[in-house]
Amino acid sequence: MSYDPNNPYGQPQQNPQQGYGQPQGQPGYGYPQGAPQGVPPQQGYGQPQGQPAYPGYQQAGYGATPPYANWGQRFLGTLVDMLVFAVPYILYFVGITTKNSALLGIGGILLLGLFIWQLIREGRTGQTVGKQALGIRLVRESDGQPIGVGMAFVRRLAHFVDGIACYIGFLWPAWDAKRQTFADKICGTIVIRTQ
Repeated sequence: MSYDPNNPYGQPQQNPQQGYGQPQGQPGYGYPQGAPQGVPPQQGYGQPQGQPAYPGYQQAGYGATPPYANWGQRFLGTLVDMLVFAVPYILYFVGITTKNSALLGIGGILLLGLFIWQLIREGRTGQTVGKQALGIRLVRESDGQPIGVGMAFVRRLAHFVDGIACYIGFLWPAWDAKRQTFADKICGTIVIRTQ
């Protein structure tokens, strides 16, 4: 250690390429160290080494991106889901028009129960009864995994945006490259074919 007139505090001089507290001769943090001959460069921080970019898609047997469900498949799946709710709706409607509180209560409980059951199915497996019947599945766009019950509920709420401008959001999958509704774009989801 030597005295430096430009260093009035008497601190030891550090080599700028040497990190603080590093032994002499070793480069500091963040400085390129150079790879030995014949060693391939390592993958960056964004993706763990050896992991595919979309593991959920590749586990399901798809390539980098899966085949998207077309508008007709999505529409028919929604119709099947509506048929599942038909009987409780009829009971509820008859209960309202006839002022029969028993039918009203039974219909209301069945509607709520079916809604929760379908929401849980869609969140955990990506399929409602209608989606399963049509061979399509709702997944996260980023990794191809089911979105979870909470996000499935948020997506249902986001369908409000699809209906704001004359229901154009529900028609959007007919010409969108990823076959997404506005709610899908908001929630980062896609509907893919399973068959």
